[in-house]
Amino acid sequence: MTADTHVFSGAAARGATRVLIAGSERGQLFHELMRCVPGGVEARALSADGERVDVTDAARVARLVEDIQPHAIINAAAWTGVDTAESEADAARRVNVDGARNLAAAAESVGAHFSHVSTDFVFGPGNGSPFAIDAPTGPMSVYGHTKLDGEIAVRDACPGAAIVRTAWVYSSHGSNFVKTMLRLMAERDELGVIADQVGSPTWARSLAEALWQAATLRSSGMFHWTGAGVASWYDFAVAIRDEARALDLLDSDVRVKPLTTAEYPTPAARPPYSVMELGSTCAALGLTPTHWREDLRAMLRELT
Repeated sequence: MTADTHVFSGAAARGATRVLIAGSERGQLFHELMRCVPGGVEARALSADGERVDVTDAARVARLVEDIQPHAIINAAAWTGVDTAESEADAARRVNVDGARNLAAAAESVGAHFSHVSTDFVFGPGNGSPFAIDAPTGPMSVYGHTKLDGEIAVRDACPGAAIVRTAWVYSSHGSNFVKTMLRLMAERDELGVIADQVGSPTWARSLAEALWQAATLRSSGMFHWTGAGVASWYDFAVAIRDEARALDLLDSDVRVKPLTTAEYPTPAARPPYSVMELGSTCAALGLTPTHWREDLRAMLRELT
């Protein structure tokens, strides 16, 4: 990825810029956001007395933001369990809708810029062409519905917010597809992986840098950010195996078998095609995404 120099505008640029980051310290995006804080920025977790603040507690969120008076808030807090959301819809909605609204409203109340992370799951099945920023939405799962409603809640509470949709996020930290594949490949001789769902793998580091850039520029509106290029989950798994073997992270060539969605049913429906158009975001943020396989290689090097 290439990016312009991070310089917060206005009064914040003349002193320490305070940025609050909401999310779990165990989360992969929160971890990467903290790893690439721009110079001159004081980044701190949304916490009080050493304990993480529950984003669904509107009063506590508002009090903390009022006390700290941040210049920006980045929301990396989310219910990300796509399948568990089907059976725990109310809990997912509290985090993805109510929590997002609480943070956005608190940011608006103190004049802070607000960046919010959303997902490709707000879209429907697609037609084989990348989804544009203004493409019609049509979630196929409870998770997708809560994230779409979260976008609406954020826009209503903080009209100047930046909403950044992403997909297929992975990192060397936390739980994700890449680390699951590495674990299973170390245990088995053969794996079956879905081959008829296509998207764009995204290194959480790349997403974190895009979010910092949006905060830096106080960008407003809807954005799409993923790694460049496309892959099926099967393609992604094969690349993980091959790159890991090249780095001596795996001892043998595990056979990866392509499966159809019908052969591997899950509680939540997944979109068969969820590639998103990136051109308008690249122009607005002054960024160019790296191909997902190059990012995968860089992430795996961290595990060596």
